[in-house]
Amino acid sequence: MSLKERIYSVLVVSAAEKLNSALSDFLPESHYRPIRIVSSVSAGKRAWNERSYDFVIINSPLPDDAGISFAIDVGSAKGVVVLFFVRADLCEEIRDKVVEHGIFTLAKPLSRPMLALSLDWMESARERLRKLEKKTLSVEEKMEEIRIVNRAKWLLISELKMEESQAHRYIEKQAMDRCISKKEVAEEIIKTYF
Repeated sequence: MSLKERIYSVLVVSAAEKLNSALSDFLPESHYRPIRIVSSVSAGKRAWNERSYDFVIINSPLPDDAGISFAIDVGSAKGVVVLFFVRADLCEEIRDKVVEHGIFTLAKPLSRPMLALSLDWMESARERLRKLEKKTLSVEEKMEEIRIVNRAKWLLISELKMEESQAHRYIEKQAMDRCISKKEVAEEIIKTYF
Protein backbone atom coordinates (compact mmCIF):
# COMPACT_ATOMS: atom_id res chain seq x y z
CA MET A 1 0.00 0.00 0.00
CA SER A 2 1.46 3.36 -0.99
CA LEU A 3 1.55 6.31 1.38
CA LYS A 4 -0.99 8.07 -0.83
CA GLU A 5 -3.46 5.28 -0.01
CA ARG A 6 -2.78 5.23 3.75
CA ILE A 7 -5.40 6.61 6.10
CA TYR A 8 -4.28 8.18 9.39
CA SER A 9 -6.52 8.80 12.37
CA VAL A 10 -6.01 12.18 14.06
CA LEU A 11 -6.82 13.65 17.45
CA VAL A 12 -6.47 17.45 17.61
CA VAL A 13 -6.42 18.99 21.09
CA SER A 14 -6.78 22.72 20.54
CA ALA A 15 -8.96 25.55 21.83
CA ALA A 16 -8.03 27.87 18.94
CA GLU A 17 -10.83 27.85 16.37
CA LYS A 18 -8.65 29.54 13.74
CA LEU A 19 -6.00 26.83 13.99
CA ASN A 20 -8.64 24.09 14.06
CA SER A 21 -10.11 25.46 10.86
CA ALA A 22 -6.67 25.65 9.21
CA LEU A 23 -5.91 22.08 10.25
CA SER A 24 -9.16 20.91 8.69
CA ASP A 25 -7.85 22.23 5.35
CA PHE A 26 -4.64 20.24 5.78
CA LEU A 27 -6.38 17.05 6.84
CA PRO A 28 -8.59 15.92 3.96
CA GLU A 29 -10.82 12.97 4.79
CA SER A 30 -9.39 11.07 1.85
CA HIS A 31 -6.12 10.79 3.77
CA TYR A 32 -7.02 11.49 7.42
CA ARG A 33 -9.98 9.95 9.24
CA PRO A 34 -11.43 9.92 11.69
CA ILE A 35 -10.45 13.40 12.77
CA ARG A 36 -11.55 14.35 16.24
CA ILE A 37 -11.09 17.88 17.54
CA VAL A 38 -11.42 18.61 21.26
CA SER A 39 -10.72 21.83 23.11
CA SER A 40 -9.13 20.74 26.41
CA VAL A 41 -6.67 18.27 27.86
CA SER A 42 -9.43 16.54 29.85
CA ALA A 43 -11.48 16.06 26.65
CA GLY A 44 -8.30 14.88 24.92
CA LYS A 45 -7.74 12.26 27.63
CA ARG A 46 -11.31 11.02 27.26
CA ALA A 47 -10.93 10.83 23.46
CA TRP A 48 -7.61 9.00 23.82
CA ASN A 49 -9.14 6.49 26.24
CA GLU A 50 -11.95 5.75 23.78
CA ARG A 51 -9.60 4.78 20.95
CA SER A 52 -6.03 5.11 19.77
CA TYR A 53 -4.93 7.50 17.04
CA ASP A 54 -2.04 7.57 14.59
CA PHE A 55 -1.46 11.30 15.17
CA VAL A 56 -2.13 13.53 18.15
CA ILE A 57 -1.72 17.26 17.56
CA ILE A 58 -1.70 19.43 20.68
CA ASN A 59 -1.94 23.21 20.55
CA SER A 60 -0.63 24.62 23.83
CA PRO A 61 -1.74 26.23 26.06
CA LEU A 62 -5.17 24.77 26.63
CA PRO A 63 -7.88 26.06 29.00
CA ASP A 64 -7.23 23.40 31.65
CA ASP A 65 -3.50 22.68 31.25
CA ALA A 66 -0.41 23.35 29.14
CA GLY A 67 -0.68 19.80 27.78
CA ILE A 68 2.93 18.74 28.36
CA SER A 69 2.10 15.77 30.62
CA PHE A 70 -0.68 14.68 28.27
CA ALA A 71 1.74 14.85 25.31
CA ILE A 72 4.29 12.72 27.18
CA ASP A 73 1.65 10.16 28.24
CA VAL A 74 0.28 9.85 24.72
CA GLY A 75 3.77 9.84 23.20
CA SER A 76 4.69 6.79 25.28
CA ALA A 77 1.91 4.75 23.66
CA LYS A 78 2.72 2.34 20.89
CA GLY A 79 2.39 3.60 17.34
CA VAL A 80 1.38 7.22 17.89
CA VAL A 81 3.13 10.34 16.63
CA VAL A 82 2.65 13.53 18.66
CA LEU A 83 3.06 17.08 17.37
CA PHE A 84 3.10 19.82 20.00
CA PHE A 85 2.49 23.47 19.02
CA VAL A 86 3.91 25.96 21.50
CA ARG A 87 4.66 29.68 21.68
CA ALA A 88 8.02 30.56 20.12
CA ASP A 89 9.46 31.92 23.36
CA LEU A 90 8.77 28.59 25.14
CA CYS A 91 9.62 26.25 22.27
CA GLU A 92 13.21 25.38 23.23
CA GLU A 93 12.35 24.85 26.91
CA ILE A 94 9.39 22.58 26.12
CA ARG A 95 11.27 20.77 23.37
CA ASP A 96 13.95 19.84 25.93
CA LYS A 97 11.25 18.30 28.14
CA VAL A 98 9.47 16.28 25.47
CA VAL A 99 12.05 15.35 22.83
CA GLU A 100 13.20 12.24 24.73
CA HIS A 101 9.62 10.96 24.45
CA GLY A 102 9.68 11.25 20.66
CA ILE A 103 7.41 14.29 20.53
CA PHE A 104 7.81 16.81 17.73
CA THR A 105 7.56 20.48 18.75
CA LEU A 106 6.73 23.37 16.49
CA ALA A 107 6.88 27.07 17.37
CA LYS A 108 3.85 29.30 16.82
CA PRO A 109 2.90 31.21 14.79
CA LEU A 110 2.77 28.50 12.15
CA SER A 111 3.14 28.96 8.43
CA ARG A 112 1.18 26.85 5.96
CA PRO A 113 4.35 25.33 4.42
CA MET A 114 5.69 24.42 7.87
CA LEU A 115 2.39 22.80 8.83
CA ALA A 116 2.37 20.77 5.60
CA LEU A 117 5.98 19.72 6.16
CA SER A 118 5.18 18.72 9.74
CA LEU A 119 2.39 16.44 8.55
CA ASP A 120 4.82 14.83 6.10
CA TRP A 121 7.27 14.23 8.96
CA MET A 122 4.51 12.72 11.05
CA GLU A 123 3.59 10.32 8.26
CA SER A 124 7.23 9.27 7.90
CA ALA A 125 7.54 8.71 11.65
CA ARG A 126 4.29 6.71 11.73
CA GLU A 127 5.41 4.45 8.91
CA ARG A 128 8.70 3.80 10.66
CA LEU A 129 6.79 2.90 13.83
CA ARG A 130 4.59 0.55 11.77
CA LYS A 131 7.68 -1.33 10.55
CA LEU A 132 9.09 -1.57 14.08
CA GLU A 133 5.74 -2.87 15.36
CA LYS A 134 5.79 -5.63 12.72
CA LYS A 135 9.36 -6.62 13.65
CA THR A 136 8.48 -6.63 17.34
CA LEU A 137 5.46 -8.80 16.69
CA SER A 138 7.46 -11.33 14.66
CA VAL A 139 10.15 -11.53 17.37
CA GLU A 140 7.47 -12.02 20.04
CA GLU A 141 5.83 -14.74 17.95
CA LYS A 142 9.16 -16.50 17.46
CA MET A 143 9.91 -16.34 21.20
CA GLU A 144 6.47 -17.78 21.95
CA GLU A 145 7.13 -20.65 19.52
CA ILE A 146 10.48 -21.38 21.20
CA ARG A 147 8.81 -21.45 24.64
CA ILE A 148 6.12 -23.88 23.44
CA VAL A 149 8.63 -26.16 21.68
CA ASN A 150 10.87 -26.21 24.76
CA ARG A 151 7.92 -27.07 26.98
CA ALA A 152 7.01 -29.95 24.64
CA LYS A 153 10.63 -31.17 24.62
CA TRP A 154 10.69 -31.28 28.42
CA LEU A 155 7.44 -33.22 28.45
CA LEU A 156 8.94 -35.77 26.02
CA ILE A 157 12.04 -35.99 28.23
CA SER A 158 10.03 -36.51 31.41
CA GLU A 159 7.24 -38.70 30.01
CA LEU A 160 9.02 -40.75 27.35
CA LYS A 161 12.53 -40.63 28.87
CA MET A 162 14.02 -39.19 25.69
CA GLU A 163 17.31 -37.32 25.59
CA GLU A 164 16.98 -33.59 24.78
CA SER A 165 18.50 -34.09 21.31
CA GLN A 166 16.04 -36.95 20.64
CA ALA A 167 13.08 -34.83 21.74
CA HIS A 168 14.26 -31.97 19.55
CA ARG A 169 14.73 -34.27 16.55
CA TYR A 170 11.32 -35.90 17.15
CA ILE A 171 9.53 -32.53 17.03
CA GLU A 172 11.44 -31.44 13.92
CA LYS A 173 10.79 -34.73 12.12
CA GLN A 174 7.07 -34.70 12.97
CA ALA A 175 6.81 -31.15 11.64
CA MET A 176 8.60 -32.03 8.40
CA ASP A 177 6.77 -35.32 7.84
CA ARG A 178 3.35 -33.77 8.44
CA CYS A 179 4.09 -30.39 6.79
CA ILE A 180 3.10 -28.45 9.87
CA SER A 181 5.03 -26.09 12.11
CA LYS A 182 7.11 -27.19 15.09
CA LYS A 183 4.78 -25.09 17.20
CA GLU A 184 1.76 -27.13 16.09
CA VAL A 185 3.58 -30.40 16.87
CA ALA A 186 4.61 -29.03 20.26
CA GLU A 187 1.04 -27.96 21.07
CA GLU A 188 -0.19 -31.48 20.28
CA ILE A 189 2.47 -32.98 22.56
CA ILE A 190 1.49 -30.61 25.35
CA LYS A 191 -2.18 -31.56 24.98
CA THR A 192 -1.28 -35.25 25.04
CA TYR A 193 0.98 -35.23 28.08
CA PHE A 194 -0.20 -32.32 30.14
